[in-house]
This record gives sequence, structure tokens and C-alpha cells, in this order.
Amino acid sequence: MIDSRLVLAVDLGTSGCKCALVGLDGTVHAWAFRPVRLQVQGALAEQAPEDWWQAFLHSAQEILGAEPGLRERVVAVCCSTQTEGTVCVDRDGHAIGPALTWLDSRGATAIARRVRGRGPNIEGYAPLKLWRWLRLTGGAPSLSGRDSAGHMAYLRDEEPARYERTHKFLNVLDYLNLRLSGRFCATQDSAVTSWITDNRDPHRVRYDAGLIRLLGLDAAKLPEIVHSTDVLGPLLPKVAQALGLDAKTVVVAGAVDTSAVAVGAAVADFESHLYLGTSSWLGAHVPFMKTDVRHKIAAIPSAVDGRYLAMALQSTAGANLSFLRDRILYHPDELASDEEHPAVYEVLNRIAARVPPGARGLIYTPWLLGERTPVDDPRLRAGLLNMSLEHTREDIFRAFLEGVALNTRWMLEPFARLLGRDAGTINAVGGGAQSDVWCQIIADVTGQPVRQLQSPIQTNAIGATFIAGVGLGAYAFADLAHLRRERAVYEPRSALRRLYGDQFETFKEVRTRLAPLYHRINAPSAPQGAAA
Repeated sequence: MIDSRLVLAVDLGTSGCKCALVGLDGTVHAWAFRPVRLQVQGALAEQAPEDWWQAFLHSAQEILGAEPGLRERVVAVCCSTQTEGTVCVDRDGHAIGPALTWLDSRGATAIARRVRGRGPNIEGYAPLKLWRWLRLTGGAPSLSGRDSAGHMAYLRDEEPARYERTHKFLNVLDYLNLRLSGRFCATQDSAVTSWITDNRDPHRVRYDAGLIRLLGLDAAKLPEIVHSTDVLGPLLPKVAQALGLDAKTVVVAGAVDTSAVAVGAAVADFESHLYLGTSSWLGAHVPFMKTDVRHKIAAIPSAVDGRYLAMALQSTAGANLSFLRDRILYHPDELASDEEHPAVYEVLNRIAARVPPGARGLIYTPWLLGERTPVDDPRLRAGLLNMSLEHTREDIFRAFLEGVALNTRWMLEPFARLLGRDAGTINAVGGGAQSDVWCQIIADVTGQPVRQLQSPIQTNAIGATFIAGVGLGAYAFADLAHLRRERAVYEPRSALRRLYGDQFETFKEVRTRLAPLYHRINAPSAPQGAAA
């Protein structure tokens, strides 16, 4: 008998909110998108939590009203959201001020005060403090200040009035779950980047009092920790009424975007995936907690109970294409958002396909907001090198695609070492994975086969649905492999190995030579947003 139940899957990213109605088998029946404004000014990068909520309501109402009978089939709501965002809420659950997003680096100074020591430091950390963080969490607060630890440290030091008014600090996922169910809670994976949890037992992540003291935080301001597959309860009556859903519709805790994507892309141990969205990451589920301090890669708790998720993060991937398209090649009104209209990639495919591999000698470094892996350096900046009068905008666009691919290869080397094996075939997901040309470029540049999944832009929503399915008891995580649908596999072309090998060495040399210059130009005393 066919299971006709649907999940209202929510995918809240930095650019906006996508809602989808997804069958428990991963079939997407309807979806809609609403953009959300991001305010960026220097180190500040904020969004209004109410904007998230309104984008959710409008996109959910659109798809629920798209076809008669859909509402009656919805049995659960489950969210996947951007991570490393921080929302301060009062006792009534109201947001206090804007949310600090994962791009907000105002906490860099505050976190540096907490992690460094008076004597010799390792990569900016006091040795004993670093050892304690690595032993308990598998990672450590980012010196960039862009994670939840940095945000809370910043609020404690620089906005004491807001800090005191805060009842709970919530990640983006936790805030949506509060609005949906009324519960103040965090999932195992959303709590990770506070770097105050003991993660040694992946079945039972819990706060550590010593780490809380290291950050100088009040433990009472932290939400309870639940599993991603836990049912938080029914929808709040006012939410169910607004959406026209049955009062018995449940809220499943869900996961942050990295964890939900991993569930939608590849659940088996060591099976790698590459997410190509505004940012990018390589990921794989592993049975151990492990950290590569030097290259900023860690295996941390995931949405899959008993498993860790090894992650290598790239600050900007698709954001480079949006920047090129909206600020250089086109006026924003000329071409619709790639999130809202995936057909934009068909246009970009045609542009890039007209240019030979190597972009006629152009090299692009995709560091619009610095980089995180394999170096945690917020002062790096993007740039085009070796441009001449002979180059065209088509060359520039292909160089942008190849630049992200070269950065992916840069991440892939230490990532494979952490896995202890070759990364094998990489499952490509996210909006960028819709591009056939980009998938082939990534295969050629990295030397790894790239598997393009069906509906790659909806992988977050599909992953959230699978998490809900496990929470509802419809299946187990081990059953998900047969539900994955493949569109194509792109093999690396051996004829391009030398070309891209030489280009990769040049790419790394550019970073080595220009990093001191970027550090001087983008020093804290320099004007914010300065770039070379």
C-alpha cells in the first residue's frame, strides 16, 4: 500500500525560506520560496527573525493551497535551517533584536580573549584550553567569531543589556521550532557550534559546565538538548489555524542545514557529499569523533543517532555567482534569483560551456568573505588574476566556476586524510549542483567522480523529510539508501589532469603570496570591507 502522508519540510537559508510538501519516499510534490533580507555592514551580518517567520508562513500557505486535498495529507512539520546563527529570546519567546547570522564576525575579539593564553599559543588557542575543547567537543570556537560561541561572547561583552534580558539563546532551527511548537530546545547538531557540549557519546550530547565557564556564559540561558528525530509535540493551535492544518500535525525537531543535507545526500559511513549553495561544504558520516586542528575540519554530532558528521566548510560558493551576476554582469531586475528560479543555471551553463577548460588562463580566488577551510582566515579576499584585453565575460564566469572547484580541491585533500581514505564518488547537491557544467568542472578539477542527485536544490527539504520519517517510525536511517535518486555521474577527464593540476598549484601559491597583503589591507584598523 502506498503511503500518501506528506511532510511540510522547511528549508530556511541565508537567502530566504523554501517550503516543500514531500512524500515520505522523498518525492517533492510542491515547493515555494520567499526571500529574506540580509543586512551586512562590515563585521555585522544580521537578519530579522520575524522576516524568517513571515517567509515561512507565506511560502507554506502557497504550497498548501496549490492543490485540493494536500493539507489533509500533512502529518508533520520538520525544519532544516542555516546554522551558527544566534537569536536572543525572552521568556515569552519573543526575539530581542535582530539575529546574528553565520556571517557575523563581531565576536572575533570577544572569543579571542576567551581562548588564548598568556604563554605560547597553538593556532591562537591556549594549549590546555584547546586540548579540553578538542577532547570534549571535537572542535573549538572559531577565531573568526562567526559561530554561536563567538556570538554569545560578543553579546556578553558588548551588548550586556540584551544579554541580561535574554531568557534563552537559540540557533535558527531552535527559534523556528519554538514558533512552531512552543518549546525552548536545541537539537544535538544545532547546539554543537556553541562549543559548550560534551560530544563524546553521540547518543547523548550534553552541556559541560567547565566549557560554559570558559566562555563566561550563564547556563540557565541555554535550551534543553533533544534528538533531531524527537517529536516536540503538536503544532501550536494558532500556527495550525494559520496554515489550515490538522491540530494533530506534529513538529519533528529536524536539523541544521549541514546535517539535513547529509541525510538527504548520503547516510552510509564515509560516503561523501558536496553541497553547493550560498556557502559550500564537504561532508560524510563517520563512526568516530575526530579533529584536524590545522585545517579546521571536525567530525561533530549529526542528525543520525550514533554517528558524527565530518565537515569541511567553504565560506562562499554560489555567493560568488550571485555576486558576479547581480553586481557585475546584470542588474538585479534583469535575472531572477537562482533560489527562486533554478532555470538561471541553464543560462549559466550555456555561458560557461563556450569557454575552454582553464578559462584561457584566468584564475579566480572565491574568498568574498574570507575562508574557513583549510585555513580559517577572514581577511582573505576574492580576486581575478591574469586578466587581459583578450578575456570576455564568458571567460570570467568560467573562472568563477573553476575557482570554487579549485577551492573544493583545496578542502578535499585534508578532508580525505581525516576520513582515512579516498573520498570516492562525491554526491553533489544544493542549487549549484543543478549545473551540469559545474558538476563536470568539479569532477575534472578534483579528480573525483561527481554524482548529481535528482532535485539537488531540494536536498535540505528531502533530508528534513527523511528525519521526520524516522521520527514518525516510518523507517530507519539505514533504509534511506534505496530512496535516493540519481540523475547523472560525471567522471574526471584524464586529458585535463595536468591542466588543472598546474592551475591548482598556482591557486595555492596565490593564497600564500597574497595572504600577507590581505592581512595588512584588511587589518581591523583598516576600513571595513576593504579588499584587494
